[in-house]
Amino acid sequence: MSNATEVSTVTFKATAPSSRQALRLLREQMGPDAYILSSRVTGSGVEILATLEEQVVKMMTPVRPKSAPVLPAVPAPNSEREESLLREIHSMRGMIEDKLDGMSRPDKPDSNPLRSQLLRPMLRAGFSARLAQDILAQLPEGHDFAAGMDYVKSELARQLPILEDENAMMDAGGVYALTGPTGVGKTTTTAKLAARCVMRFGAKKLALVTTDGFRIGAYEQLRIYGQILGVSVHAVKDAGDLERALHDLGDKHMVLIDTVGMSQRDRAVSTQISMLCGASRPVKRLLLLNASSHGDTLNEVIQAYRHGGKSGGTDDLAGCIFTKVDEATHPGVLIDMAIRHQLPLHYISNGQKVPENLLTIKRAALVDLVFKTRSNSSLFVPAEVEVEPLPVALDPQAAKVAAEALYEQLQNQCKQLMGAMALLPPEPSPADSAPETVPELVSEAVSEAVSEAVSEAVLAATVTETTTTAKIRRATRPPVGMKTRVKAKLAAKAPAKVPAKVPVKKSRESRS
Repeated sequence: MSNATEVSTVTFKATAPSSRQALRLLREQMGPDAYILSSRVTGSGVEILATLEEQVVKMMTPVRPKSAPVLPAVPAPNSEREESLLREIHSMRGMIEDKLDGMSRPDKPDSNPLRSQLLRPMLRAGFSARLAQDILAQLPEGHDFAAGMDYVKSELARQLPILEDENAMMDAGGVYALTGPTGVGKTTTTAKLAARCVMRFGAKKLALVTTDGFRIGAYEQLRIYGQILGVSVHAVKDAGDLERALHDLGDKHMVLIDTVGMSQRDRAVSTQISMLCGASRPVKRLLLLNASSHGDTLNEVIQAYRHGGKSGGTDDLAGCIFTKVDEATHPGVLIDMAIRHQLPLHYISNGQKVPENLLTIKRAALVDLVFKTRSNSSLFVPAEVEVEPLPVALDPQAAKVAAEALYEQLQNQCKQLMGAMALLPPEPSPADSAPETVPELVSEAVSEAVSEAVSEAVLAATVTETTTTAKIRRATRPPVGMKTRVKAKLAAKAPAKVPAKVPVKKSRESRS
């Protein structure tokens, strides 16, 4: 007795209120290998008929095969070429999925050519995709590119929180602490801001305080700036020293605190915040943001240094200062962070010169500066990814027409692929009477794969009027066992190989 495998066909009819539920029910009952035969809309919803081939193993009695004429052996297909063609098949299916995915997204910015054109410079400038899409979602109709860019700039400027009046800040005075990670430029920015204060109300009404006792020469650097400006400089180590220093400097109109730089992941950040916010004299914290940092890093910095103070509360950050703007390749990330966290921008720093390189700036001017910044192509910013306008399908009929056009395009690509294969060096063939060459056989498999994918996509597009991305992705899901199907087609068309006869040595008895 021996085992034999038979193939049985099972059909299943799934009925549900929507095509998505019907497809889910179909997948639960029959698995991912089922093939959709038909689909129609009924009074109770959507009805989908599918089939599945199952392999059944049965016990069979071996039968002696009849002798068959000896045929010339056919060499096995080239495995490397077969693998290459299979990769092409899956690549084409991916193209179908990407194209048809766009057909089902008429309401997204990518489906609007103008929004796609405006999205590209926003991403290139450093804005996040989320903020860019939020702004472009409200883009008025009928704009050209120039008018669209004007709208984007005006909307960014409108949403950007900024210090409206520096004079009011200087007149009010108070205690300001410049905080931020290491190397962001706190000491230099403190000196720049101190110089602006001295020019406004004189050196006698200003005092400088440093909490940086870790970095070598930190106090000396600030002390030298103080000597140049004629301003007293004080060093503190803990909350007690800070409280005493602020008490002694009660007659000063403004006090600037240069804090020690800490990584946003350092637990001591919360201790520093508690020390500053726990003083008897209110301390307003300004967070310095490095323009050359990545957006995710800046977001993490803001969250860490805002810890302990509720947004908008008295212990919250009073605002931010953009530093190293002259070194930034994608400065839009700064505006993105200020808008996202609603941190009022006080100053921007664009160089090392004291005090020339600390500036206040208008909203519109800053937004213009962001879009004027030029940078080389980046390997790490999604702005360099092509954002092509995707085809729009407003109804099932339009989706069907677009899918059929895509089918013609992919068929032409299949022909080009076969033409390229024909130029390859020929492989040894057994005889002129061989039924079909390997490229021709695989060509049929490629054509069938493309035809099945597009047909199922058209079916999914015509099931209901609201075609979604999920439906099309289910319809274009590569069937399991594609490699097996191609190999089966090759094996079915190729003649069976018969092993060559091996001469048998005669025994001594037979010789005699």
